[in-house]
Amino acid sequence: QVQLEESGGGSVQAGGSLRLSCAASGATWRRRCMAWFRQVPGKEREGVAIIKFDGTTTYADSVKGRFTISHDNAENTLYLQMNSLKPEDSAMYYCAAGGYYSDYRHPREFPYWGQGTQVTVSS
Repeated sequence: QVQLEESGGGSVQAGGSLRLSCAASGATWRRRCMAWFRQVPGKEREGVAIIKFDGTTTYADSVKGRFTISHDNAENTLYLQMNSLKPEDSAMYYCAAGGYYSDYRHPREFPYWGQGTQVTVSS
């Protein structure tokens, strides 16, 4: 059973930075992927970024050039460095784990989820 626990959320002014962490336990990193999603009330959960075990990364257009996803294999921890934050980045952020072919545009392809961490960006 994979367990995921996010941390690092908070409140920041527009233009600021935050780094989210997601500690994973209960499964190996081999042939998996991990991703960050976000959701605001009343809207569907959307994929933000994904990283596969071979290091391949993909980003949503809305965060490309501002966010960086990474994974520390030794610590089995996922990170999301968020720079140049905008008010529209405000959301609950979730990390998720899936198989190698899981697509971050389809949250249902990810069987394991953390509880989420809130990010609020003020203008």
